[in-house]
Amino acid sequence: MLDAFSEPNFIKVLSKCVTDGPKNLILDLSKIDFIDSSGLGALVQVAKKAQTEGGLLQIVTNARVTQTVKMVRLDKFLSLQESVDAALENAKSK
Repeated sequence: MLDAFSEPNFIKVLSKCVTDGPKNLILDLSKIDFIDSSGLGALVQVAKKAQTEGGLLQIVTNARVTQTVKMVRLDKFLSLQESVDAALENAKSK
């Protein structure tokens, strides 16, 4: 679950990963069963941070997360992937 309760810690941890880690990150949310507007905001914030630092945040999703992201029209901004393998292939091509 990625919601208002988990959002502050999520941003803190992922922001550190973006700052200290590799340039490109893959975030596997395929097991998430719920994401709310706070969670979507957190994904946007972390994706913007990755872009600002010259990297890319790819998000592996399931049908439920993908549907929620598309409903608010963030699918054009967030790099959604069907699987970790697809995300790895995409990262190789960048």
